Amino acid sequence: RKALAIGADSAIRVDTPATDGIYVAKQLAKVVKDGGYDLIIAGRESIDYNGGMVPGMLAALTGANFVNTCIGLEVEGNQATVVREIDGGKETLKTSLPLVIGGQKGIVEESDLRIPNMRGIMQARKKPLNVVQPVDTNTNTEAVKFEKPEPKGDIKMIDPENLDELVNLLHNEAKVI
Repeated sequence: RKALAIGADSAIRVDTPATDGIYVAKQLAKVVKDGGYDLIIAGRESIDYNGGMVPGMLAALTGANFVNTCIGLEVEGNQATVVREIDGGKETLKTSLPLVIGGQKGIVEESDLRIPNMRGIMQARKKPLNVVQPVDTNTNTEAVKFEKPEPKGDIKMIDPENLDELVNLLHNEAKVI
């Protein structure tokens, strides 16, 4: 509904929980194929538990070209020029549609970012939200265990003038020196 509130004309929601990256990609691939979309803009990290896998798998499942870490996009006819971040700089690529991109901060100018206002939120209620049933497919992963990190221990405040005590604690208790 947030996308509808900031200007999208319609939305599609697959009525299923996101269990793993390939499951999400298969669900989205069905929506993309049924809709005949030729440009899919995905986030770099998303509901695939920040694995960054879904856009690439979606491209493979739909037979589309794929460019990740995009910070710029121009589409002219059936051709797209994309700018992506690489180590030490930027790379400009030309490719044809259909295309899946994994976008990141910078793909939209800060001045173009929208925040839903009350009018948009109210209009979003009237816009179509098409809820589709999930594709029957296997999940390829299973959560075996989830562990939270150990809680941090208590802190000890040391007087800034007492360097001997600080050195003693770092050496004997923390064992870092």
